[in-house]
Amino acid sequence: MINFKRIDHVQICIPKGKENEARAFYTDVIGLKEIPKPASLAANGGLWYQLADIELHLGVEPEIITRRHPAFEIADVPAARALLEKKVKIVEEPDIPGRIRFAFIDPFGNKIELLQMID
Repeated sequence: MINFKRIDHVQICIPKGKENEARAFYTDVIGLKEIPKPASLAANGGLWYQLADIELHLGVEPEIITRRHPAFEIADVPAARALLEKKVKIVEEPDIPGRIRFAFIDPFGNKIELLQMID
């Protein structure tokens, strides 16, 4: 059993090179607070925003692979990974400081990320 704690972030996508237009909308029109992306992900482009206790990630969408996904904070990432790795396709994720994480692909092609906050 996986002990889900909360949703951590939602990622939606923007076309390559449209960060300024996205910032004009999400920051200036909607009034969201932009937060810095971790250095390990900055080269991918896109923007991150804080909404209460969750984050909204605007990722640059490649032509083939989707980056859209929910990310759930859970209590024990290693245990969840051990449970799932024999049953589903695991997707390795770049390191983000303060988090251990991985993703998997469901039977319908949807990416789902599981993460655990660490000190």
